[in-house]
Amino acid sequence: MSLSLMGGFLLAVVVGAMVPGATTALVVRRSALHGPAAAVPVIAGVELGLFAWAFATAVGTAALVAVSEAAFLGLKIAGACVLVYLGIQAWRAARKDVVDELPQAGASRGRWRDAGAGLLTNLANPKVAVFTFAFYPQFVAAGPGIVHRTLLLALVQVVVDGSWFLLVAMMVGRVRGLFSRAKVRRVLERATGTVLVALGLGVLAENG
Repeated sequence: MSLSLMGGFLLAVVVGAMVPGATTALVVRRSALHGPAAAVPVIAGVELGLFAWAFATAVGTAALVAVSEAAFLGLKIAGACVLVYLGIQAWRAARKDVVDELPQAGASRGRWRDAGAGLLTNLANPKVAVFTFAFYPQFVAAGPGIVHRTLLLALVQVVVDGSWFLLVAMMVGRVRGLFSRAKVRRVLERATGTVLVALGLGVLAENG
């Protein structure tokens, strides 16, 4: 992978991690109620769910390449269109004045239950699945080792995503209101939308 492509990947995952959503709300609430340490199992579950979707993407993409490289190219173009669509949706969401509801924290403080809540939040989120299957094929080339390359990128995203959530957990006592401010959410949504549209259009131009 070229440095410019890796830079685009890192930019996308950094901005994507910062956009408030269900997982952010879960981390904020757990940290606010029981302290930053209590959010660690939640974060671990969230990242495990993210990696699970990346693994499913890697296996599915490898199977598609084995059948036809032309089909893989079709997947990349279709994925690019999805990224553009998701980017436009992010810009549209930035115009709304509401934010995602905070999920209610469970009564139990058990680490396994907290980790399970984080895991299920990502596994049950169709947006994560759609994004993952559209996103990763844009950064891997067809050929041997495609599963390993995809999973390596997934590990990078997990580290970036997890680091952001750990920072949120540590700072939530001071800035937890920041994540519920409409102005902050709109800026992050627009940044995400711009990055996704740029990635999608770049891939379409490359394969056009």
